[in-house]
Amino acid sequence: MTLTFRDWQERLRDPSLTALLVLEVTVIFVMSPLRALGVVVPPTIAVTVVLGVITVVVLLSRSKGATVLVLASVALNVTGVLMHLANPSTFTDVLSAVGEVLARCALGWVVAVAVFAPGHITHYRIQGAVVLYLNFALIFTALYGLLLEVAPGAFIGPATALNEAGSGATITYFSLSTLTTGGFGDIVPVHPFARSLANLEAIIGQLYPATLLARIVTMELEHRRRRSEPTDHG
Repeated sequence: MTLTFRDWQERLRDPSLTALLVLEVTVIFVMSPLRALGVVVPPTIAVTVVLGVITVVVLLSRSKGATVLVLASVALNVTGVLMHLANPSTFTDVLSAVGEVLARCALGWVVAVAVFAPGHITHYRIQGAVVLYLNFALIFTALYGLLLEVAPGAFIGPATALNEAGSGATITYFSLSTLTTGGFGDIVPVHPFARSLANLEAIIGQLYPATLLARIVTMELEHRRRRSEPTDHG
């Protein structure tokens, strides 16, 4: 029997959540510290990560609109990066940041649909929920970066040194610290919008785990109830 694309999509959808988790963990906890140390990530690795994320999105998405949105936002981000390399300016930085925010939001949408779809709660879907949590940190990282482009003094601390190697890694560190409410006070938001974003991220970091747990338990109980119901053959 010949397998169609839809068949392959169904087979690879759950393992794709694991692959996406590996990619995000690599970006946050490996590539980001390397950037902070001044290690330049080879373009081939960056391209591989981007292509990997796009592949996962295509496998996960049941909506063509979501796939198109992800591809368009990634293209916007890549265009901004290429334009910045050719002619650095605030505009190219903002363009890249906007593309990254849109790409992360679209990715979160696709993963959320896969995680919270009706059915049995598997360990793949739990991994997808972790991806969503980490994705929040990356969304806010992009938002902080965008804010720093238009208001360089929005933070007090290492994050204000935008031109230094690893500044993006510093913002990622601040975002994760805020999401987990484990901030150490070395970076302080002083701009009103920076404070507002930090407060919003901290609230999400507190509410998401509790809401996720309640939702997953409810979905699993509902799945078991439906399976235990007698089949009506009449």
